[in-house]
Amino acid sequence: MTPPTIGITLDREQPEAPSPLARYTLRRNYADMVAAAGGLPLLLPYHPDLATAYVERLDGLLVTGGAFDIDPALFGAAERHPSLSLNIDRTVFELAMVRLALERDLPILGICGGEQLLAVALGGTLVQHIPDEIDTPLAHEQANPRDEPGHRVSIVAGTRLSAIAGRAILDVNSTHHQSVKSLPDGLVVNAIAGDGVIEGVELPGRRFCLGVQWHPEYAVSAADGALFRAFVEACRP
Repeated sequence: MTPPTIGITLDREQPEAPSPLARYTLRRNYADMVAAAGGLPLLLPYHPDLATAYVERLDGLLVTGGAFDIDPALFGAAERHPSLSLNIDRTVFELAMVRLALERDLPILGICGGEQLLAVALGGTLVQHIPDEIDTPLAHEQANPRDEPGHRVSIVAGTRLSAIAGRAILDVNSTHHQSVKSLPDGLVVNAIAGDGVIEGVELPGRRFCLGVQWHPEYAVSAADGALFRAFVEACRP
């Protein structure tokens, strides 16, 4: 069986300004999990002008996390929290990819910042800094290693994520300070933390359009591997 081609977005190292010394970067566990689930990983450099050409060659899109934040101006915020660090080139590219994928019903899996970007692309807003907006928040930027759980999330019954995970409670890792705040029409919550932070969203009626706030590429639980397998299976032509 021919493996479906899964486009994977990249992060980048400094320097921040365009430079011949700049490097793309990606932890290999993203690609490893796609391959283990039966997909063909394909890494996507930032070229918004090539977004249509990319999407025409892909069977699915994986929007990864990274050490940066989405510009609040993109969801109508008048101010930017001082803790934020932006990667404008990456965000412009990923928005172009996600919007085209949505137009064509190409399967999408968003991880951490990828989940947040999916919500923003559809018209949602974000919590800019959880400690400033959530009462008695959990440690969403966990101190322990990422291949260990940081807290638990409750999975919403009746969602696609619930069917994939097969459990009502998951132990997940956590490395973020932003989260989805308001939902656009059609997007539904599929996971929530004990402090009320939205931990997952999905768009029903699509081949596959789902985002989670944690990092399932670390395979902290069996549900993480199941999520990648369900995504890759949905990407098969």
